[in-house]
Formats: sequence, structure tokens, C-alpha cells
Amino acid sequence: MQRRDFIQLSGLGIGSLFTAGVPVFGNNVSADYLFDASGWGAGVDAAAKKKLADVALNTAKSQGATYTDVRIGRYLQQYLFTRETKVQNIVNAESYGIGIRVIANGTWGFAATSDVTPDAIARCAKTAVSIAKANSRLQTEPVQLAPQKGVGEVTWKTPIQKNAFQIPVSEKIDLLMKVNGEAMRNGAAFVTSNLFFINEQKYFASTDGSYIDQDIHRIWPTFTVSAVDRAAGKFKTRDAISSPMGMGYEYLDGLASEKIKAPNGLVGYRYSYDMVEDATLAAKQAKEKLTAKSVQPGKYDLVLDPNHLGLTIHESVGHPTELDRVLGYEANYAGTSFATLDKWKSKTFNYGSKLVNIVADKTQPNTLGTVGYDDEGVPCKEWDLIKDGILVNYQAIRDQAAILGEKESNGCCYADNWSTVQFQRMPNVSLKPGAEKRSVFDMIKGVDKGIYIIGRGSYSIDQQRYNFQFGGQLFYEIKNGEIVGMLDDVAYQSNTQEFWNSCAQLCDKDDYRTFGSFFDGKGQPSQVSAVSHGSATTRFNGVNVINTGRKI
Repeated sequence: MQRRDFIQLSGLGIGSLFTAGVPVFGNNVSADYLFDASGWGAGVDAAAKKKLADVALNTAKSQGATYTDVRIGRYLQQYLFTRETKVQNIVNAESYGIGIRVIANGTWGFAATSDVTPDAIARCAKTAVSIAKANSRLQTEPVQLAPQKGVGEVTWKTPIQKNAFQIPVSEKIDLLMKVNGEAMRNGAAFVTSNLFFINEQKYFASTDGSYIDQDIHRIWPTFTVSAVDRAAGKFKTRDAISSPMGMGYEYLDGLASEKIKAPNGLVGYRYSYDMVEDATLAAKQAKEKLTAKSVQPGKYDLVLDPNHLGLTIHESVGHPTELDRVLGYEANYAGTSFATLDKWKSKTFNYGSKLVNIVADKTQPNTLGTVGYDDEGVPCKEWDLIKDGILVNYQAIRDQAAILGEKESNGCCYADNWSTVQFQRMPNVSLKPGAEKRSVFDMIKGVDKGIYIIGRGSYSIDQQRYNFQFGGQLFYEIKNGEIVGMLDDVAYQSNTQEFWNSCAQLCDKDDYRTFGSFFDGKGQPSQVSAVSHGSATTRFNGVNVINTGRKI
């Protein structure tokens, strides 16, 4: 299919990194249900959902569909927002409905309804088939699905220890008030803190013979502290060094505690996060940033913490290896990709140095993108994107696999709600740690002129995901193997290939941590997904650093 035809079909059919607003699906939930997720709407057991799904499958087949998949979804959200001593908002939302996708006359059709009754589902299935048949008038080539054997009746659940939705709101607010209070006591002039919880209860059925019931949990604690120099009329901020996780409330209460020591009193968090501890340190560091030395532009060796490098991975590797971007099908939302098929076919394209091994993975424990099966019923797996620096694969779903000559999907199809059609979304994309034993302290000892960068900051990248600029939260100058002080106004510029080919050293698995994006946007109409990016602290040699505070 040509890009022009694809856009035309998209118009006829139904239907960055962090979104500007927080997406909320469904209706606000009464305060009566704030304490227990089981109170949020009437639960439907798997047997009942199977009967409803069969209504859709059978109706679509009777109308001429050659393939059908059904997603019955219950989506729960709880978001808490505070500032200093005040609770600003508490959002509780629930959405429940069914989405039906079909192939008829070789063309996709999709319809959805919140009326989850047999009669309404049958009507919805008929609508999906009618849309497919209408679209088929413009389809030049039939949809070609990679084969997928049905998995029968199976279940998968995020292995949580504490369901965040069953923790009283009062306890969560107490935590945020303590975070704010400690930040203020340690020098913050202003502080905002937030908790985000999501539970996706998803049931998938298809004509391949799959009936998959999944219960998925995600959590993200975050804050921003600000320190102010009123005499100088300036302020500095520091965001949380947290990572969203595919975990329950145990991420916040220390049940899965594991910390990694880092220079200058910093702590790397792996499977737990001490929000109060981080806010206390953040306030002190925000004050320190007010008097930090402005960086001298030039070439530096960069030592990048995982909480920072994750965003660079996301933008310069995750998005450009999405096959729909490579093909030009996805262009308006954040562009296409420089990593074109000719580079992959050459089998020699040096995306990075030989140290760069980047995998896509929807099976890594505790991460945002991990599920048992994707939204096409494909079992999830790990696969190579970049091997020893060479581009070797992309992210592909069932109707894309044949383009690469593959016989199966990578299992990275996703829809953010029952009412939205599933399409290719980024899995967890991570840089493998080094094989040699090496800590961040060891790495810094080998740097003569460098900068140690922690945390995500502002960024910019072009429409082919090639030329970019990244900032951060904290910057420390390295001279002759030692940290000598804090810097400010730091950003580095490069292009994707040059940057990853400058990768010179990796810490080992003991330093490996994840960064995450809780609301990663893609598509029009826009959808959001959640994805993690893992790495150990990594060194990049001779990267161009600019001063973002200089006045022209």
C-alpha cells in the first residue's frame, strides 16, 4: 500500500514523550469507591466475557468477516495531585466497553460500544464488517496477517504484592504531604507531588482460538521541587528521580527495596522508591543549582545515568525502529525515521559502536510494557533491534511482519482503551549492560574531562529522529577522574548515529535500572501507552555540549 492510499483509508475509517495534559478515560467514579478497586463497577468473570466475545466472533463471521478479534476492557485510573500543603485534585475514572476489529474483503474494519450486552455487541460487530467492506473499495492490496496459533483460554496478571487501588486515599495523601513537607523543610520554595495508578483488565478473543484474560497494573510517583533566589530573581527546579513501574503499591512501601549507591549522595532506585528521601535530597540540590557554575561549551565525555539515558533511548532508538514510522505510515505525530529499510537490508549499518546491544522486550519483570500477550493475542517475547552496533530488526505487528519477510509478529500491538483500535506501539527498549564488572565510581575514575548527567530534562529531536538535543536534571563536572562540582545550563547535541557510535563504556548488570514513560503519545487520533527503558550507567566520548543559559 502506498502512503497516500494509507492516509486516505485512515480518513475514511473510524478513527512525544509526555502528553501536555493527563489523559483520563471513562467516567469519574464516586468517592464511595475510593478505597477498594473491587467497588469500581460490576466485575465480569471470564466465562461471561467468553460468551459475550463469542457473540461478536460469530456475528462478524456470519456477515462475511474472515478474521475477527474482540477486546473487552475495564480501565481504572486514579491520579492524585498536591501542592505544598494542599490537595489540588483526585481523579478516579472507570471505563468499560468492547472493541471489535475485523477483516472483510481483505480490509480492516473497527467499531466499539460501551453497551456490553449481546444485542449491542452483535450490532457493533455488523458495523465493523460494514466499515471494512466500505473501505475495501479503496484497498489496493489485501491485509496479510502473520499466522498466529490460538492459545486457548489463558490468564496473565502483573505479579503485584499490594493492589494500589485498595490502599486508602488518606494513606496516599499522607505520603504526598510528607513528601511536600520534607522538601519545604530542606529549602524548597514550592513543591508539587503526584501519584498515578492504572489498572487495565483486558479480555481478548479471536477467531484464531484465543481467549486471554489479563490484569495489568502500573504505578508512577513523581514530584517537582523549586528553589528560589529572590534577590537575584531566579529559580531552579529538580524533578523526581523515580521511574514508573509495572508494579503494585509495594514500589512505594519498601517491600521490594533495593537501592544503588551513586556519587554525590544520589541513590539509584531499582524495585522500590523512597519518595520522601528523594524529595529531601531534591530540595537541597535545587538550592545548590542556584549557585552552580555555568558550563563552558565544548567536547566532553558524558557519563549518563539510566534515569537520564532512558529518554535518549526512547527518542533516538525506540521511535525510529517502529516499522510504521520507517514505512511512512506514521508521520504527523513525531515524524518518520531515518532508519530506513535499505539500512536494515544492508546488514552493515552501524547504528552504534560494537558495545551497543539494544533489545525490545515485553517480558522484563516490573516494567511498564510487560504483559503476557499483546492486543492481537500474540505471546510476548524479547528480540534484538541493534546487535553489536548493527541495525538488525524493527518493531512489527501481525500485518507488518510480511514486509520484513518474517513469519510471526513481534507481539507489540496495543490500544489504550476498548474504544480505540490497536496498532504498533513501542515495547520496552533497553540497552544491555556491560559484561565487565564496573560501577559508576569506576567509570568516573577513567574520565579526564566530562560531565555526569542525571535525570530527564528538556529535549528536541527532528522529524526523522536523527538530529537531537537533550538536557537533564543534574550535571556534575568531572576532572581527572573526580567530580569537582555542580554545573548548570547543560545540554548536549548530536545525531543518532554519531552519538551511539561514541558509546565507549558500560557499567555492569549491578547498576542496571529502568526509566519509563507513562503517557507516551502516538497516532492520530492520539493514543498513549506506557513503556520502560533499561540501561546501566554508560559513557559516551567526545559529545558536543552547549550552554543553554547564554544570552545572544
